[in-house]
Amino acid sequence: MLAQTPYLFWATLNRSVTNDSTPMQLQRSESRGTLVSEILAGSWRHSQPPSLSLSEFQLDEVTPLLYGSGAAALGWWRIRESEFRTTSSGVVLHQAYRLQSLQSAIHEEKIQKIFRLCRDAAVDPILIKGWAAAGLYPERGLRPYGDIDLLVRPQHYKKAQEIVASPEAKDCWVDLHRNVSELADRALERLFDRSRQISLGKESICVLSPEDHLALLAVHLLKHGAWRPLWLCDIGAAIESVGPGFDWELCLGSDRRRAGWITCAIGLAHFLLGARLDALEIARPALKLPNWLVPAVLRQWQHPYATNQPPTKHPIPLSSQLRHPGGLWQGLRDRWPDPILATVSVNGRFNRVPRLPYQLANCIVRAGQFLVRTPQEQGH
Repeated sequence: MLAQTPYLFWATLNRSVTNDSTPMQLQRSESRGTLVSEILAGSWRHSQPPSLSLSEFQLDEVTPLLYGSGAAALGWWRIRESEFRTTSSGVVLHQAYRLQSLQSAIHEEKIQKIFRLCRDAAVDPILIKGWAAAGLYPERGLRPYGDIDLLVRPQHYKKAQEIVASPEAKDCWVDLHRNVSELADRALERLFDRSRQISLGKESICVLSPEDHLALLAVHLLKHGAWRPLWLCDIGAAIESVGPGFDWELCLGSDRRRAGWITCAIGLAHFLLGARLDALEIARPALKLPNWLVPAVLRQWQHPYATNQPPTKHPIPLSSQLRHPGGLWQGLRDRWPDPILATVSVNGRFNRVPRLPYQLANCIVRAGQFLVRTPQEQGH
């Protein structure tokens, strides 16, 4: 079998018309994204996934995308037992895997330290994203993470700030949260009630329940336009770790619109990365993706770098662009939102309706914010 998912099978057939194993110009706008999806399909599994249908040239084409987006170690995990392991790209991916494994061990020491400091101060945070997502993989070093994202109760926030600012924690990069926007439909105290403990060295680390964690991963992916393939790997790994007692009603939450977002993210993990839905009750709705969604993700994966995402992709302030002829038009073009981000930003639905109304609504909201902010900035 050449590909792992329905979409990858179609894409493989498309590539077979235009190339063999020789260098070529990728023909379709999503082709680079398709290569990313193929090499990352099932990359979170303990067992070796089916063999790749990539050529060495195509691996060379996709390796910078994997490296730049944080998925290089997963790329190595995917090819580690294949003929690609000794190629130049294979060596690069292997080095990334080794570096991330070392960094993971260092990060875990810092996580233990910050939780020890919090415990001594009677603060009980929940660690979200990052290390918690890395636990879904065969080795934590396969999933890079930097900041230590901690969710704390409002009454503990000031004390947590003092802990983070203390000399003992100066080498810990901590990002404190009083709430999680991705889980805005859930009561904060209920998140704490459902949380669970995981042992790390001598410390006990509190993380979200599997249901809340999958919901967070799904909404986070779409909130940022699904530009980073690693985030969809997290969702694939989370889906395949679902146990028999998993509460899908709890995972989808009380907001029907957000439930649709979560379902779409799960469908993307299936179509693009071969995540196994099997007999899960979410399978049927997850397979009903709007036809614009998969191509939109693949376009994002052509250049999956943080520098290509707002606000860093338009470093020139719009106020400066307005001073030049054509500046407004160029500024709007630079800031035109992708359809995924636009949909989430205006609390829209992921359906078959064209995305233009959502994109226009996003621009109108941001234009209003710009007009309100500009006089204030000029007054300083």
